[in-house]
Amino acid sequence: MNEAITTKNYKKLSLQIAVNEMSFCCFDTLNQKITDCKSIAFSSHKPLEDQLWKAFVNHPDLMYDYDEIVVLHDNSLNTFVPKALFDEDFLASYLQYNTKVFETDFFTFDTIGNYDINNVYVPFMDANNFLIDRYGTFEYKNSHSILVTKLLDASKNIDEKQVYVHVKDTHFEIVVVRNQKLLLFNSFEYKTPEDFLYYLLFTLEQLQLNPEVVTVLALGKINTHNPCYKLAYKYIRNLSLFEPLVIQEKWNKSNEEAREHFILFNS
Repeated sequence: MNEAITTKNYKKLSLQIAVNEMSFCCFDTLNQKITDCKSIAFSSHKPLEDQLWKAFVNHPDLMYDYDEIVVLHDNSLNTFVPKALFDEDFLASYLQYNTKVFETDFFTFDTIGNYDINNVYVPFMDANNFLIDRYGTFEYKNSHSILVTKLLDASKNIDEKQVYVHVKDTHFEIVVVRNQKLLLFNSFEYKTPEDFLYYLLFTLEQLQLNPEVVTVLALGKINTHNPCYKLAYKYIRNLSLFEPLVIQEKWNKSNEEAREHFILFNS
């Protein structure tokens, strides 16, 4: 047991991988500090494995020794399934209605135990294979499992429906919760602020949520100067930026950093 204590270095690495970006965060778990956090742009037209290799060459701290490594697959090839309707033998069937899947795809799921739901998804297997060669073993999950879990946690004892919009450069997620119940999760690709507004207002309309009344909270890569935020603010009365105070206090980060890296910092 003493040997285990002396070999432990209290370092944790979290990697969030998407087709157009990789972000990573190095944690000092003993002193509760984030020692490094970076985002690296990827091209969706180049092989993911080649770009990961380049990222590792340019950032040698990715190859340090870590006690814990978490890999987050950031894609929309996922769907949330209530535990009562879940059967592990039919993972592909849950995804076939909302995304294009192939027989050769690998399917897996994250259990969101506190809320009796599972997140079924297709991970980036080329990324996993690349990282196995570097790290040997690591934990991996879908990034939206963390997003939904933490937003459900934040909704405790709030009886009104809350709409969360998690924004990235090319896509955004809408999560609707009410007192720790997940009412809706969806992901949309967008190119213009008008696209963003259309999908957001369309979702509110489908759920019969009045833009004059409903609370909409924005997080991710967004601030009040963002064109998407400025346009949506004209049509949604109670739109504001989400303030992740727990993350700010835990990791001593600014409001904007905590919003942008909400998933990574919660990993």
